[in-house]
Amino acid sequence: MNIEGEETRKPIRLIAAVCSDMGIGKNGQLPWCLPKEFQFFIDTITAVSAPGKKNLLVWGRISWFSCPETVFPLANCLNLVLSRKMSPVPPHAHYLCKDFGSVIHLASKPPLCHIVETIWVLGGPEVYKESLEHPWCDLIYLTDIMADFDCNVFFPKFDRNVFRKQKRFSGVPDEIHEEHGITFQFQVFKKEA
Repeated sequence: MNIEGEETRKPIRLIAAVCSDMGIGKNGQLPWCLPKEFQFFIDTITAVSAPGKKNLLVWGRISWFSCPETVFPLANCLNLVLSRKMSPVPPHAHYLCKDFGSVIHLASKPPLCHIVETIWVLGGPEVYKESLEHPWCDLIYLTDIMADFDCNVFFPKFDRNVFRKQKRFSGVPDEIHEEHGITFQFQVFKKEA
């Protein structure tokens, strides 16, 4: 039961794919085309435990506009764009917030606290950095793209003594995949208590 004014804690999870130097993009685009990796991303962020539950997807402005419109609508998801400058809420999005604190407030109070299962952070770097520092952040899904790409946007550094790489993680294949001559591996880093 949510006492008036109390926040209902929601897991905050980050998801990204990074190349050798932790690059995640160039000029608002992914520098690689890996359909299997993208399908894993979609499957992960849309998975919920029960009918009627939803995940809150948090997109920075550039990440939002770099996503192909053909992926919308995403099953079981509410889209929230984080931007200090934008207005009104863009097409396909459900919410617009100016700061990460507003995201937490929205997701953890009625009515959303009753339907939101997980807060998924989808980039960019500043949104990742801020969410990594939040006490509710428990997992980082980070696909290791085993190649060098020219990137100008990077995933922030994080403490690998706090977020530990898991040898196996339920629902995440641990073998190395190859697509278009590029190898990659799905990884999960879990926050150690």
